[in-house]
Amino acid sequence: MTETGYIPPELAHISEVPNPGRYQCPNVACEVFFETHDMLIQHIRMCYPLVPFHSSTAQDARLASFGQSSHSRARYHERSGYTFGNEPNTFEQFHDGPLKQEREINVYYPFQSRAEWSLAKFLVENLTQTQIKRFLALPWFHDNPQPSFTSVEELLRWMDTLPSGPKWWSTVLEVEGYKTTDSIQLIWHDAEEVTRSLFGNPIFGADMMFDPILITNGLGQEYSEWFSVREAHRIQDSLPEGATIIPILAASDKTPVTRMTGGLEMHPLLISIGNIPGNIRMAATSHSWRCVAFMPIPKFDVPKGNQTILQTRVWHKCVDIVTTGLKRVAEIGTMMPDPHGYRRYCFMPLVAWTTDLPEQLMITCVSKSASPVTEATHKQFGDSHSHSSRTGNLTLQHIEQVARGTHPWNNLSRFQREAKTIQLSSVHLPFWRNWPFVDPSIFLLPEILHTCHKFFFDHVLSWCRELLEDDLNARFKCHHKCVVVRHFAGGVSHIKQMTGREHRDIQRTIVPMIAGCVPPWFLRAICAIISFIYQAQSPIHTDISVKEMESSLQEFHVHKDAIIKVNARKTRSAGTKNDFHIPKLELFHSFTVVIRNNGGLIQYTADVSERLLITHCKRPFERTNKNKDFAEQVVRLLDCKESMQQFDVYLLIHSSNIPLINAVSMEEEEIAATDPTFTWVGHVLPEEQWQLHGPHPVRNYFADGILTNHTQTALHVTSPTFKTVI
Repeated sequence: MTETGYIPPELAHISEVPNPGRYQCPNVACEVFFETHDMLIQHIRMCYPLVPFHSSTAQDARLASFGQSSHSRARYHERSGYTFGNEPNTFEQFHDGPLKQEREINVYYPFQSRAEWSLAKFLVENLTQTQIKRFLALPWFHDNPQPSFTSVEELLRWMDTLPSGPKWWSTVLEVEGYKTTDSIQLIWHDAEEVTRSLFGNPIFGADMMFDPILITNGLGQEYSEWFSVREAHRIQDSLPEGATIIPILAASDKTPVTRMTGGLEMHPLLISIGNIPGNIRMAATSHSWRCVAFMPIPKFDVPKGNQTILQTRVWHKCVDIVTTGLKRVAEIGTMMPDPHGYRRYCFMPLVAWTTDLPEQLMITCVSKSASPVTEATHKQFGDSHSHSSRTGNLTLQHIEQVARGTHPWNNLSRFQREAKTIQLSSVHLPFWRNWPFVDPSIFLLPEILHTCHKFFFDHVLSWCRELLEDDLNARFKCHHKCVVVRHFAGGVSHIKQMTGREHRDIQRTIVPMIAGCVPPWFLRAICAIISFIYQAQSPIHTDISVKEMESSLQEFHVHKDAIIKVNARKTRSAGTKNDFHIPKLELFHSFTVVIRNNGGLIQYTADVSERLLITHCKRPFERTNKNKDFAEQVVRLLDCKESMQQFDVYLLIHSSNIPLINAVSMEEEEIAATDPTFTWVGHVLPEEQWQLHGPHPVRNYFADGILTNHTQTALHVTSPTFKTVI
């Protein structure tokens, strides 16, 4: 497979096999290699002042709160998060750009004033080039002042001079020996540059985490943010002294990016970093997730059986190109500034990937008849016990075994047949093969939206429908209306497709709705699986809560035969079934391991990424056409959009002589998460807060009770007039 188009020199070659015995100094001006990490860290100590540093506003506040409790103890990793001098953060680098002198005179340069910048931004965001031309040609400008830019071309040139972050690129791929209907165009960011921009962004400075932390209380170890879990300590123990982990989080999904213009489908890839707390990442308005690639789904002129194989190989090659820099940094490390302006020695392992089950299978390179994270196969999906993990090394050994007998390209059909015999998908070069510290059985997460809520709709609700039929609708129709609980006036059986919100609304009441009209053991099974789904959504887990989850799942397996006895287990194609060969049911066994390795699953939910597919991925394509320069149009639009968004916040802060380091201390009693940009500006420039669009902060008055270890009941009280009483 070959690439054409621009690829930066450092990304032009993708190493198939890393060389772990050679470690280069992360200082770009130094080209010295060392045989071990210990030799490298000794060299770094000579180049930079080594300063142990375990301090951020969020971390200090968290430790202070633990110190006030007699039940909790917290301790940072002793060899992590050192600083090595100072270096400008992302916004300070904007300030020191090539037009520094001009912007010291006029911060809005090349625009004349804030008003002209606002006009230019409005035009570019909302109008096409043709519409901007018509606007600038209006007779109104004959008698009134005209903006400094006199044409749409000049306006776009001025936009190109704005301080910009990582650039977008367009690369054309070719698969030798296979023709495609259209050219294979990859639109992408360098993921390492995007990570640098996120890690050094002062917007997140008040909340950023840098060190693994061990939290224990009377219920055992606490698992919440990624830095509090076992995997964080395992990776940190493998790194040089003083290293800082930047955990890479990814999310992807196949989606149409155009409407009524050919129905173009692509695989957008989003990334974030685990240093940003989960409550901020879960807010789609926080800009803590960045789209780094639009990966193509080419149509090959091959038999249908080979189409998916070639598309999947192209997908892995695209991820290879995008993440090459991340792999290099995960192996040898690099120096980069944090939001506070301190230089850190950073490593970038991939720790979490949020996606649905079909894409999980594509990532792990296994067939549909196997589990993506364990060695279980189709007929074992209903087992009441967990199976051994399908580690990355095991998958690579199986791929090598097939490749020894059949070349992956010379005889594609034969390679596919032999791969299927050992549950492989015929991909021979998975992108994660040369990424240090990375194992798909660890970073692939059974996320809440697809694994839990979709499972409930496809199976649990279906079992109840089959057993109760019209009686279930009657019960939902006569349900007493109350606050926060949705009333389904038309019942639920007629609904063919639901959103995640509707799934959750039915889950709240399904157990009392069926109680009294189903066999007791059927009710026990449904109640147990609903309890498991609710327990899995907790933002904070302990050893005790994890065991309670396991107990709920085991209780379901003990009573699941009651579902078969009443003939409620049916499918449209096969009719009544007497087994539980359900892929998502098998994934439930991995929840407890994932929580201990990755933290609370709710922070990785696909609710956010599904929303970002609309706001960050589809809208740029709506302003393009299907001309030959389609990819170049998208690149220009994406570059311009991201530059304007960052420049807008930079202007607001810098024009008021506010330091470009966010030192805002969040109120400890504020439970609801808000946009950190909105919070920062609201703290330092409250009179200018109207210029930003941020979420309305909502305080959860019940969270204090829910998160305490002695809570047993939470109540909503409604008055006769249905007004909430708190």
